[in-house]
Amino acid sequence: MSRISLYLLAFTAMPLCAQFDSATVLGVVRDSSGLGVPNAKLKLTNVRTGVEAASEADGTGTYQFLTVRVGRYKLAAEATGFKTAVAQEFEVTVNARQRVDLQLEVGATTESVTINAAAQILETDTSSRGTVVGTQQIVNLPLNGRAYADLALLAPGVRRSGIANSRDASFNVNGMRSSQNNFVVDGVDNNSYGTSNQGFSNQVVQITPDAVQEFRLETNNFSAEFGRAGGAVINASIRSGTNDLHASAWEYLRNTSLNATGFFKPVNNQKPTLIQNQFGVAMGGALVKNKMFVFGDYEGFRRISRTITYATLPSLAMRQGNMGIPIRNPYTGEVYANGVIPTCPPPTTSGPARSASATTSNPSPAAPTRTTRATSATTSTSTTSGPPSSATATG
Repeated sequence: MSRISLYLLAFTAMPLCAQFDSATVLGVVRDSSGLGVPNAKLKLTNVRTGVEAASEADGTGTYQFLTVRVGRYKLAAEATGFKTAVAQEFEVTVNARQRVDLQLEVGATTESVTINAAAQILETDTSSRGTVVGTQQIVNLPLNGRAYADLALLAPGVRRSGIANSRDASFNVNGMRSSQNNFVVDGVDNNSYGTSNQGFSNQVVQITPDAVQEFRLETNNFSAEFGRAGGAVINASIRSGTNDLHASAWEYLRNTSLNATGFFKPVNNQKPTLIQNQFGVAMGGALVKNKMFVFGDYEGFRRISRTITYATLPSLAMRQGNMGIPIRNPYTGEVYANGVIPTCPPPTTSGPARSASATTSNPSPAAPTRTTRATSATTSTSTTSGPPSSATATG
């Protein structure tokens, strides 16, 4: 099984459509007295890609940057009669509402002031409750089977589902069924819809962990824009290229020679054959610096497994009723010490008394009527050979 993914992100001056994975950067620009600075000009810059977005504060100094992709940013604000304020670099996570408040000092615009801790660590502009799992956790934490969704178990209120061994991304959130979770990748529905929850995964596309930038597991009070979910919303964002070329390669090997024997001794002291290889590569970079980026990944999966299984078939003697050991009849409690189950005798048939009667009548009206009366006789059948005996008396 192989998976190939190719993601092309183009940044131009055209406005972008809203996506569930995009974030919002918002805040207020104030002066030293705490009043809002109207019409302040702001510039948001992605540190890794160099992509810039511009905005202008309203009459109260409030601003917003919508559809901000996941990444590391810096924010600058300037206004006439004030020094330029530059916020220290901060991270924007998937579907977050990141508040960054700036304070301007009186001075020339050509001067700049760096503001530390301008970005709030605690997200207070949304009621959603959830956990963000970043790139380092996804790549470095051990994952049996390399399923990024298993890291959802790090969040409170999440437990492994009973069908998790046979169905990928199956976990219960706040007591809800695993089928009630909503999987989203870059704003696209990634739920696997099947009759009676059949299939091998709850996701249509099982993303390689090295291709996931981060994902947010929202377990309560998430926005109504998602819908469908009664359990949780798993909102994943794919990595993108940057101005710097970055690549990674991996190989995860399981081999019979390296596998442990296990608690129980294997049959004939021979370990079951298991050879498994998971390998791949991920690469990203810039096609046009500060404008167009590309990212792609490939993952292959190969598995060979063989086990030795023994089954016991009944011998000819057993099929004839000779078990070779004492047998107890579970219905009657009788014990057959010689191990031979006796054959059942042929059934004896006996019916009710058979009566023979004959009535002879002359249908001719001119002839006299003669009636013959027969007494009943019993017909018995014996198991010995010979015709059954019968007796009939007439009078």
